[in-house]
Amino acid sequence: MGQNKLERFADIRGFSNVFEYPPNMPGQWKKHFSNTNPITLELACGKGEYAVGLGRMYPERNFIGVDLKGNRIWVGARTALKEQLGNVAFIRSQIDQVTQYFAAEEVAEIWITFPDPQLRFSKLKKRLTHPVFLRRYQQLLKKDGIIHLKTDSPSLYHFTKTVIGVYGLELLVDKENVFSEENVHPELQIKTHYESLDIAGSNRIHYLQFRLNVDLPVEKDTILKEMLRETADEGGN
Repeated sequence: MGQNKLERFADIRGFSNVFEYPPNMPGQWKKHFSNTNPITLELACGKGEYAVGLGRMYPERNFIGVDLKGNRIWVGARTALKEQLGNVAFIRSQIDQVTQYFAAEEVAEIWITFPDPQLRFSKLKKRLTHPVFLRRYQQLLKKDGIIHLKTDSPSLYHFTKTVIGVYGLELLVDKENVFSEENVHPELQIKTHYESLDIAGSNRIHYLQFRLNVDLPVEKDTILKEMLRETADEGGN
C-alpha cells in the first residue's frame, strides 16, 4: 500500500464525518446530524462527489456516502469538512453490510453512482441493483423508497430495467442518454471521477429512477436468471 494511502487511512480515523464499520448506529443518525432531516445514501460512493454535490444543493437534507475504499472516501470527507457541510457524512464498509447501520425506514432515497457493473454472468448477484441487494435496501428505506441509478454501462442499465420489469417495480424516470436532452436536471449534472473516465466507452450516461414499492419474491430470482441467461453474451461468461 502506498504511503499516500496509509496517510489517508490515518486521516479519516480522525475525521468527524467518517464512520468505519460503526456499531450501534441504527436509529442514531439524528444525533450525528443534530436533526431529523431525510437521509439519502450514495452507495459505492468512491470520492463522494454525489454525497458532497447533493449536500451543497440541499442543505435541508442529510447525505451519507458508503464505500470500502478509505483513500477514496478521504477526498469527499475532506471536502465536506473544508466547506463545513454538516449534512454530509461517510461510512467505510462493504455495501452488503449496509443494513447494519440503519434502522427500518431511516433512509429516504438511495443513489447508486457508477458502480462496478460486474459484467460476467457469474457475477449477477454482485450487481448493486440485483434483487439480493434491493431486498437489503428495503430493510432500511422508507415505504416506497426511491432508488437512483446513474451509470455509463449499457449492460447494467438494461439489467436494471429487466429487474424492474420482472418484479413489477414502479419506474419513475428512464433516460438512456442523459446529456442528449436539453435542461438536464442539476442532480444529474454532478460529475463523478469515474463518469469522466468513460470506462464503458459508451459515450453516454444512463439514468434510472424507480421505487421499491412491492415485495421481491425470491422465487422470481430464478426467472430473472433464466431470462438473462438467454440473452447473455457467451463471451462474457
